Amino acid sequence: MPNESGRLAGKVAIVTGAGSRGPGVGTGKAASTLFAREGASVLLVDAVPERAEDTQASIEQEGGVASVLQADVTYEADCARIAEEAVARYGRLDILFNNVGIGSPGTVVDVEQEDFDRVMATNIRSMVFTSKYAVPRMVESGGGSIINISSIAGIRAGSSGASIPYAISKAGVIALTTQMSVHHGRDGVRVNCIAPGPLYTPMVAGRLSEEGRDLRRRSTPLGTEGSAWDIAWAALFLASDESRWITGVTLPVDGGVLATTPLSMLEHLK
Repeated sequence: MPNESGRLAGKVAIVTGAGSRGPGVGTGKAASTLFAREGASVLLVDAVPERAEDTQASIEQEGGVASVLQADVTYEADCARIAEEAVARYGRLDILFNNVGIGSPGTVVDVEQEDFDRVMATNIRSMVFTSKYAVPRMVESGGGSIINISSIAGIRAGSSGASIPYAISKAGVIALTTQMSVHHGRDGVRVNCIAPGPLYTPMVAGRLSEEGRDLRRRSTPLGTEGSAWDIAWAALFLASDESRWITGVTLPVDGGVLATTPLSMLEHLK
């Protein structure tokens, strides 16, 4: 049962990409679960409603409050509808977790325009327009917290295989976060960013061999594997009033990968 005096008691949260892509727990499902456990009412947004319904079922099984909204965040009209539905269903809006993201492989000599545009629309344009309609609703509620998901791939190269559209979009998320934090700070809206490292989630499980998974684990200073729950715990902190004086920050959740160089980890990779 959620604690009614929990860290998010009385708050309303939107989570985009709230369902998991396959068996297991993705970042959207994990964050939705923790938000609900801490007392928030959660609007579970996903383009595939069945995925979000699975998240809803697990939340309600624990006694939490959540509902599903099918929407495509690459369309501005859907982004507007998401904010309106959150307020219509729960009376206010306090938290937006911009979690949707996709990749597309290739260097600049490989990339196709269609793939590039699709990644940009999904990873960066979606956050612009969900925020466009969420910010005024948060202001009406007395302020709020927006958490954007970037990646360490938006900070430095070599964290994974070449994916120019993905890396550029994730760097853009960091710039968007910084700009929004300044523009809306006096509105009482905090905007922060999480940059995950090489997590093991349903999104990567189907295309990662056990050898590759072990190599990623050994490449981190901690020597352990990250999961969706690691991102969710960071998101919970940034959503809560515990982070009331934090805005404009990009928080790596990566097992220390950004602190390393290839040579510093060589002994662990042999």
